[in-house]
Amino acid sequence: MGKTSKPSAREQIVAAAEKHFGLTVRNVSAPGGEDRASLLLDLGERDVFATLRPNFRRTHLEAFVLTELGKHCDDIPQCLGVAGEIMFQTNVGDRRLNIEVAKVGGAKRAAMAQDAVSAIFRIHSAARQTDLHTMLPHLGNNKEWMDNFVGAVHFFRDMPGGISKQFDAASVSEYLSGHTRQFVKWDCRSGNAAIDGEGRLRWFDFEYCGMRHGAEDFAWLIGDEAWPLRPDHMVDVIIDAFDPTCGHTIEEYLDYLSVYLTFHVIQRIKLISKEAQKRGWLSKTRIRKYDDAGVHPDFAAQACNVGAYFSAQSPLTAPLTANFLAAEKGFSSIALNRKSA
Repeated sequence: MGKTSKPSAREQIVAAAEKHFGLTVRNVSAPGGEDRASLLLDLGERDVFATLRPNFRRTHLEAFVLTELGKHCDDIPQCLGVAGEIMFQTNVGDRRLNIEVAKVGGAKRAAMAQDAVSAIFRIHSAARQTDLHTMLPHLGNNKEWMDNFVGAVHFFRDMPGGISKQFDAASVSEYLSGHTRQFVKWDCRSGNAAIDGEGRLRWFDFEYCGMRHGAEDFAWLIGDEAWPLRPDHMVDVIIDAFDPTCGHTIEEYLDYLSVYLTFHVIQRIKLISKEAQKRGWLSKTRIRKYDDAGVHPDFAAQACNVGAYFSAQSPLTAPLTANFLAAEKGFSSIALNRKSA
C-alpha cells in the first residue's frame, strides 16, 4: 500500500475552516500572493481570513493579542478562533491602504493619513488597558539587535565624504535602548491596513507585536518607502492625533521618533538596494499589489527624503543628513535615466 500524501496547506485550511464554522468553503484566494501565510475564504455568508504560519506560536500569540485588544478597540480584525495551528479572523476590507492612498491626493490623502495614525494611537491605548505588557516580548532589547540597527549606518561609509566624525553611534544606541513600556504592533507599513465598505480603516498582521517605546509603529508607517506623504506633513498629523496618556510629552515623543526613524529608513534603503541588485527595479503597481519591498528608484528616493528630514531634527542624527541627501540625489538620477531610456 502506498503512502498517503500529506494535505497541502490550502487543503488543511479548507478542512479546518469547514469544521470550525460548519460551512462550505466556496472559494479560496490569496490577496497578498500565493507565498503569504493568509488565505481569504468565501464561506457564502461571510469572508474570513485563515492564517497558517510556519511558527504556530506566533499564530497563537496573534490570536490572543487580537482577542485582548478587541475588548477595547475596533481598529483591528476580530479573532474568530483557532483550530490547531490555524487562526481565523475577520476580513477588515478589500481596499489596502497602500493602494488607496496612492489613488487620491489633497484632503482625501490627508484624511487617510489621519485615520491611520489615529487608529495606531487607539490600539496603543487599548493595549494599556490590558495585561499584555506582562507577557509580550521586549523588542530590540539586546545589544546585538541595537548594534545591527544603528550599525546599518555603515551603508553610507563608501559615499563621498563618508560618515561624519561628529556621528556618535554609542550615544544613539544608549538613547534608543531600554524603552519597553508600550505595546507596539510592529510592521505598520501601509500595506498592513485596509479600508472596508463603510470607509473604516483597520490595521492587521500582529504577528511581530511586542513591547517598546510606541513611536516605532509610526516609524514603520512614515518610513514606508511607498507612503506618499511628505515627512513634515506626517509630523503635523501625529501632533494632531497625539494621545497625551501615552506617558510622554509630544516633544519627547517626536524627538525619539526622529532618531529611531533615521535608522529605520537606513534599513529600508539597504533592503531596497539589496533587492534591486538581486531582482532589478520593479514596477510601482507590482510593489503595491503584493506589498513588496519598494524596489523602485522613486520609492528609494522617497525613503532618503524622509531620512534627511528626520535626521535633521536631532543633534544625534544631524551628521547623517548629508548622507541621505546624497543618496536621494543618486536614486533620483537613476529614476530620471530610466524614464529617458
